[in-house]
Amino acid sequence: MAKVINNTDFINLPLFIKGKVRNVYDLGDKLLIIVTDRISAFDVVFPNLIPDKGRVLNSISEFWFDYTKDIVGNHVITTDVSKYPGELSKFKEELQGRSMLVKKIEMAPAECIVRGYLSGSGWKSYQKEGSICGIKLPQGLRESEKLPEPIFTPTTKAHEGHDENITFEELADKIGSDLATKLRDASIALFNKASQHAESRGLILADTKFEFGIMNGELVIADEMCTPDSSRFWAMDKYEVGKPQDSFDKQFVRDYLESIKWDKKPPAPELPEDVIMNTRNKYMEAYERITGKKLD
Repeated sequence: MAKVINNTDFINLPLFIKGKVRNVYDLGDKLLIIVTDRISAFDVVFPNLIPDKGRVLNSISEFWFDYTKDIVGNHVITTDVSKYPGELSKFKEELQGRSMLVKKIEMAPAECIVRGYLSGSGWKSYQKEGSICGIKLPQGLRESEKLPEPIFTPTTKAHEGHDENITFEELADKIGSDLATKLRDASIALFNKASQHAESRGLILADTKFEFGIMNGELVIADEMCTPDSSRFWAMDKYEVGKPQDSFDKQFVRDYLESIKWDKKPPAPELPEDVIMNTRNKYMEAYERITGKKLD
């Protein structure tokens, strides 16, 4: 296992943003994204680190950015630390495999979610209203069932608290119909290509979240792409409609938290070693399944 990373205070650059998992640094017209080994659940960051998680997430995004570049460009400059500017290259041990140097772009103010299967909050919305984000669905669908076609269900991009589901029409009113249409069409095209590849690797891509920005007047995908943190991946050989599915993500963490009846409010409890290692192994399996490679 590689060295685990939580704090990145060794980077002597202005902090652009600190997320639950990513620390992003400002290099003027560029950004340095570092994916730590932190883990969050129910919007709370835990004290424990998951070994190799950051490297898995970064490497999966790198794979997908390259795999789908024929559909839409991306913001990546390089993931080779030896090509990073200034003194950053001396931190190769800490940064290689878990970071990327990217172009700073104007981000679209929306989370672009595509759903191919009925699960999670989409399943709850369907049970209650028969629709998701204003999209009416056929009656009689069961939990985890494949939808007739993938649907685009955007949300607002909240700086604090939870994102809110909105309809496509509300998104168009907010950002303009031209950009909203481009986001929807690119999201569906990316989802379809990623789904086909996932199925060739024995995985179902149930749903995923994309983030886009504008670079030189063109739409590009940014942040992360089709990782276990931003997507639901299910094993095809274990898929069974009508019930929840096991995911290639922090399922072990969520199951443990439910078992101890945690109130889902800070501070987060310590995670047992078996939950940490089972979660780590699930992330590693996701990487190997998606890319067909072993993590160096």
